[in-house]
Amino acid sequence: IGDGAPAGNYGYTNSGYSVYEEENERLTESLRTKVSAIKSLSIEIGTEVKNQNKMLSEMDNDFDSTGGLLGATMGRLRALSRGSQTKLLCYMMLFALFVFFVIYWIIKLR
Repeated sequence: IGDGAPAGNYGYTNSGYSVYEEENERLTESLRTKVSAIKSLSIEIGTEVKNQNKMLSEMDNDFDSTGGLLGATMGRLRALSRGSQTKLLCYMMLFALFVFFVIYWIIKLR
C-alpha cells in the first residue's frame, strides 16, 4: 500500500474507526430501546382491544335481553288495552307517572 498507512487497518485510522463503531453501537442501542417500547405498547393495545371487545359483547347481550323484556312488557300492555280492562290500564299508567315523579323528586333533592 503506497499511501503510508499500515497494512492491517485497511486505510482507516484506529481512532476514526472506533468513533464510528461507538456511534453505531449507541444508535443500535437507541433503536433497540425504541423497538422494545413499541413492542410493549402494541401488546398493551392488543390487551385493551380484547377487553373492550369483551365488554361490547357483554353489552350486546344485555341489550338483547332488555329488548326482549321490553317487547314482552309492551305485548302485555297491548293485551291490557285491547281487553275490557282499560280502567286497570289507566290506573297502571297513573301509578307509573307517580313513581316517575317520586324518583325525580328524590333525585332532585340530592
